[in-house]
Amino acid sequence: MTTFSKSVKAFEKKCEARDVPPETVMAYLTELSQRERYDLYLHYEEEMPSDLEEEFNKGMARILNYEPMEHVLGYSWFYGYKMIVNEDVLIPRPETEELCANILARMDEWFINQNEIHCADVGTGSGAIAIVLAKEEAKVHMMATDISEEAVATARKNAENNEANIEFVTGDMLQPLIDKGAKLDVLVSNPPYIPSEEVMEKSVVDFEPHVALFGGEDGLKFYRQIFKDCKKVLKDRAFMAFEMGWDQRERMSRLVEEELPGCKYEILKDMNGKDRMLFVYFE
Repeated sequence: MTTFSKSVKAFEKKCEARDVPPETVMAYLTELSQRERYDLYLHYEEEMPSDLEEEFNKGMARILNYEPMEHVLGYSWFYGYKMIVNEDVLIPRPETEELCANILARMDEWFINQNEIHCADVGTGSGAIAIVLAKEEAKVHMMATDISEEAVATARKNAENNEANIEFVTGDMLQPLIDKGAKLDVLVSNPPYIPSEEVMEKSVVDFEPHVALFGGEDGLKFYRQIFKDCKKVLKDRAFMAFEMGWDQRERMSRLVEEELPGCKYEILKDMNGKDRMLFVYFE
């Protein structure tokens, strides 16, 4: 057996050598041990229990082979909710939490006198966005779509685990909503927006679903599809909210103005000052 301190420091060195963020070591140990970080530091020089050490070593071997920590754990935390993640869905990112917060704020502004808000999350993946909106806003009637049956199965499990009431449908982009005759107050999507030729980190390319990552030659393929069909499922007064690539402001602005002339829109920055969210308004 070894101490917590020796094990952490040894794996931090290995991470640095493999170009894996060394802070991953403590983050993984905290989740695996189900102990608070301060508690681990209080017992830092004590011996690690043998069963924990064995599991920690196995998991770190996978992480050093560039497998995402969330896949090793089998879950990720998003907006305070625990989400199952696997090879069928994209791991929810922190910037997507900001998108959710901004959507909730705009719902409060736009629908203050409405008793119900009909909302759909297109390309739901793990279901993270849909679950947060359904849980955090009592007025929301939530639908969620994805072309991947495996993703929808994972999203359903996440909704059940988090006691979120969501109607899931499988299909390509807006088509399931069109088929159901949906009329929405809010349409949300975090579509694949990475240009097909962009070089990605090994942990992303090797372990996360490509269908959830790449958005055609310029990264805007799926926005074009949504903009083309959105009026078929939106009410006259409604808004759409999207995550977008940090370097897509000019191309996205041009696309909105070409495909949705006369619509008001805004591009919001995330906490790092990067352009990451698009809101389009219909009034």
